[in-house]
Amino acid sequence: MQERAYEKRGEQYLLIKSPPASGKSRALMFIALDKLVNQDIKQAIIVVPEKAIGSSFNDEPLSQFGFWADWRVEPQWNLCNAPGTDNGGKVNSLGAFLESYDKVLVCTHATFRFAVDRFGIEAFDDRLIAVDEFHHVSVGEDNKLGRHLGEFIARDRVHIVAMTGSYFRGDAEAVLAPEDEARFDSVTYTYYEQLNGYEHLKQLDIGYFFYSGAYVNDILAVLDAGAKTIIHIPNVNSRESTKDKIREVEHIIEELGDWQGTDAATGFQLVRTRDGRTLRIADLVDDDAAKRDRVSAALKDPTQKNNRDHVDIIIALGMAKEGFDWIWCEHALTVGYRASLTEIVQIIGRATRDAPGKTRARFTNLIAEPDASEGAVTEAVNDTLKAIAASLLMEQVLAPRFEFKPKNPANAATPGFDYGAGGYDADKCNVGFHEERGVFQIEIKGLAEPKSPEAARICHEDLNEVIATFVQDKPSLERGLFDEELVPEELTQVRLGKIIKDKYPELGDEDQEAVRQHAIAALNLTQQAARIAIGDGNEPSANTALIDGVRKFAMDVRQLDIDLIGRINPFGEAYAILAKTMSEESLKQVAAAIAAKRTSLSPQEALELADRARRFIRERGRPPSVTSADAWEKRMAEGAAAFMRFRKEGRYE
Repeated sequence: MQERAYEKRGEQYLLIKSPPASGKSRALMFIALDKLVNQDIKQAIIVVPEKAIGSSFNDEPLSQFGFWADWRVEPQWNLCNAPGTDNGGKVNSLGAFLESYDKVLVCTHATFRFAVDRFGIEAFDDRLIAVDEFHHVSVGEDNKLGRHLGEFIARDRVHIVAMTGSYFRGDAEAVLAPEDEARFDSVTYTYYEQLNGYEHLKQLDIGYFFYSGAYVNDILAVLDAGAKTIIHIPNVNSRESTKDKIREVEHIIEELGDWQGTDAATGFQLVRTRDGRTLRIADLVDDDAAKRDRVSAALKDPTQKNNRDHVDIIIALGMAKEGFDWIWCEHALTVGYRASLTEIVQIIGRATRDAPGKTRARFTNLIAEPDASEGAVTEAVNDTLKAIAASLLMEQVLAPRFEFKPKNPANAATPGFDYGAGGYDADKCNVGFHEERGVFQIEIKGLAEPKSPEAARICHEDLNEVIATFVQDKPSLERGLFDEELVPEELTQVRLGKIIKDKYPELGDEDQEAVRQHAIAALNLTQQAARIAIGDGNEPSANTALIDGVRKFAMDVRQLDIDLIGRINPFGEAYAILAKTMSEESLKQVAAAIAAKRTSLSPQEALELADRARRFIRERGRPPSVTSADAWEKRMAEGAAAFMRFRKEGRYE
């Protein structure tokens, strides 16, 4: 990843999208040093979301590893370690730095925002601004850092390197305006590449588990006391919380074993388990600041970083997420749905560090089943849908990248790709895999190709962003999971088509259709491959399960066809997992709550179906028939008829 990023060190605007623990901080050091020495950049300002993350940019002897310079931050210019407030002494210090001949400063997002307000955009001309955890930025009016960055880009006198382990936002608000994002060159490094490049950790499992009653009574069903675990208990305002966070921690400890006291040096709780082991548990929930700070300091002790036995379980509420580094963590267990996909990705990132003896890691979301009261059912249904969406998206994020090609007679094998036991077959739709790059190359009959460079970029780099929007679309998820009369094309063509039209209005119709086809192919192939991998009864490694599953699916259908792929319900596998993890009674309750909201065809849905009917006429030379045996053709005909009726009624402006 660092090599890939360094190759683009000459770009004025660079966006590095790479998982937590993949080395973004070090990559930035290499790039910043080159800009300072070789690109006439006066100074580098590193901006982090919170003080604790500033340590990621401490001095590094890079020359010991073959680089031509060391990374050094003068102590006075690491404002994350400095006393004072963000809007007081630290802003004064940043002003003094701008007047100095020193080269590197590290500060928080807050300090930087206040400094821009005080000194103005122009004061930062000819400097590098590196923004860590870039997903904290957005184009929303209330996001001052986002507004400042837009102004910097408009003035065009700074270099910007933006780094993020998660480009998704739970509130679905864009991180950058489209015209600003278009100016960034991207470096994308996937979870698959990260895990594949690790020496020890090779598999990451994502799942959810439902409970009834109080979660502390069921937590041992998913908590393995032998695995190094971070437990994030629910926010006190959430419905999962018992409203007594201290008692919740005590209850978890009681479930694990007999309390033996507190370690005097670290503040860790000592608990003897039923099998005689002594667990060291770090409690970061305690309201006593002195106790909590002692525990936090013990967790950050650099002399214990490589000591696997230093701590066994960490219990936290708002801490131990972004930027928290515990390489031994094998299980991130989160109680209650988190409102943001970004937060989920960051929590999962706590378990994705490589460490000796750690071959497998997992993330579990423990979620409350619906209870009898209607209000709680509605809230529970929403949380359930959000958890499923997050799980679907993380499966996609963990998969290798997809490169789709239309099947045609001129196609040939691409060097570096493995096409399976029989090799490349010109008479079939081939599935090739490039092990080193972590890329699928898949031929699909009838696939539309993007025409514009922007559409090609989206198909190559941003399919997961499209899929993130789709799986978080509540009407799509509800119907895909619980509508027994669903025609899958209503989701894969109509609903996804509408989402892409809204997300990328600047693209032409052909490009929007190409993006839609690429996105649904990526989502459905991942889902079908996962189903096959689970259903074959074996335990293949994460590195081969998905590859084998995609190949088997391609062989089973003989020819991969985009229409065939569009006839698969993208949420079918999620329902199968849901049916296994939720009680039958609760599942019926969720289905009933969703069915009660279902309405007849809306004017907007009729318009979208009529648009698909027009495409059908262009391709087939006849209108779709309402008596057709094909469910999708019949649905298009019904939509077109409803559109005509709504138009007569004046329902369209």
